[in-house]
Amino acid sequence: MIIPPEIIKELNSRIINIHPSLLPKYKGLNTHKRVLENKEAYHGCTVHQVNEGIDSGKLIAQYKIKIYDNDNEETLSKRLLVKEHILYSKVLEEIIGEKLIINENEIFYKNSLLNKPMLFE
Repeated sequence: MIIPPEIIKELNSRIINIHPSLLPKYKGLNTHKRVLENKEAYHGCTVHQVNEGIDSGKLIAQYKIKIYDNDNEETLSKRLLVKEHILYSKVLEEIIGEKLIINENEIFYKNSLLNKPMLFE
């Protein structure tokens, strides 16, 4: 579901989403299939700020996992889903604890400008 622009603007870009890829690669749907088709060595998930585009907001955090030779869409999806829950929970904890501050133009983590996503492996 795409969020209407007026909602995004009203919430001052404080909406976050989790996407099953290491953005900016593989925006949109069927990420597991596309990653496998392209024989990537790694896959992952990204928490990002929601904007009016599709999976194009500022990147906040990523969790990276290795792709194994015997992985298929189902095994990869199941393994990544566990990491998505971990990552999303971690980001929410940081927001609640006021260590992660998201505003319309910038994202700060522990009072420093976040220039690239936090990476977990």
